[in-house]
Amino acid sequence: MAAEYELFEPPNDAISTVAFHPSKPEVLMVSSWDKSVALYDIVKNQQTAKYYHNAAVLDCCFGEGMQAYSGGLDRAVRMHDFSTGRDIVLGTHDDAVRTMAFSTANNFLVTGSWDKTIGTWDHRAGGVEHGQNLGKYHQPEKIFSLDVCDQKLVVAMAGRHVFIYDLRNMKETLQRRESSLKYQTRFVKCMRNGQGYASSSIEGRVAVEFFDPSPQSQAKKYAFKCHRQTEDGVEMIYPVNALAFHPIHGTFASGGSDGGVTMWDGYNKKRLRQYPRYPTSVASLSWSCDGKTLAVASSYTFDQGEKDHAPDQIFLRSISDQEARPKTVAGMNK
Repeated sequence: MAAEYELFEPPNDAISTVAFHPSKPEVLMVSSWDKSVALYDIVKNQQTAKYYHNAAVLDCCFGEGMQAYSGGLDRAVRMHDFSTGRDIVLGTHDDAVRTMAFSTANNFLVTGSWDKTIGTWDHRAGGVEHGQNLGKYHQPEKIFSLDVCDQKLVVAMAGRHVFIYDLRNMKETLQRRESSLKYQTRFVKCMRNGQGYASSSIEGRVAVEFFDPSPQSQAKKYAFKCHRQTEDGVEMIYPVNALAFHPIHGTFASGGSDGGVTMWDGYNKKRLRQYPRYPTSVASLSWSCDGKTLAVASSYTFDQGEKDHAPDQIFLRSISDQEARPKTVAGMNK
């Protein structure tokens, strides 16, 4: 198989999210500003199913089995079962649904909206027409990104707020933090080992943080510059739009509006590999559950307003085990 190939029949507008299935490495879901959520078989390189919202879709994720969740500018939180075709609106926010994650520990969906609330949803309860909104929790600012790991929820919002919750008790905030990054947070992703999270900003930086509030753990947090290019003697600084932790090794990939994808060893604070630049901004990244394939959405993110740009494409890159491994202790001084 080629090291990289392009996915056939990508969306017709900007790509918001690429998301691999949690247990099927050949199944990829893609949401787009063309109002669609599409399912692909990456081995056969074909689109296998699709459903639509009434406006641009800003995020999507898998739940149980072949159940998909999605939300966007139409404010609806939708569940679609790709195996049965069942499609229901679980409820709505009062503004765009910007971000979501499925909690496998609790078997419910968590959404974050520009209406400054977090919603929790369970399709199994309530009326068939409306699903079940378990609760809405007000936040001080618009929500830009969130992620869950085990019982923890990390919420990144405007004003550089980062709040951490216990999903079993959403009425209280476990920790209220200010982002280590000086500029607006673009994305947040939890570590696979559950010890912390990485966040990225519009100003070419990534921060690595830990949940444990003890001084010893907090002393380990750090931030670094990335996704910057020198052009004609001037340093160009780009937003870091995407972060994705490797499912086996815990290293992570970052993607930026410079078209770059870089692999990082967060434990040893090392850059592992920088891949050739993609035609335009990297809008989203996702690892297959076996860690062998990285999906890369090359899709202009309009950081520089309307301009001519490369077509919206999705690339599937084969990543060897060696490429994704953290540096060994012996090699830390390289």
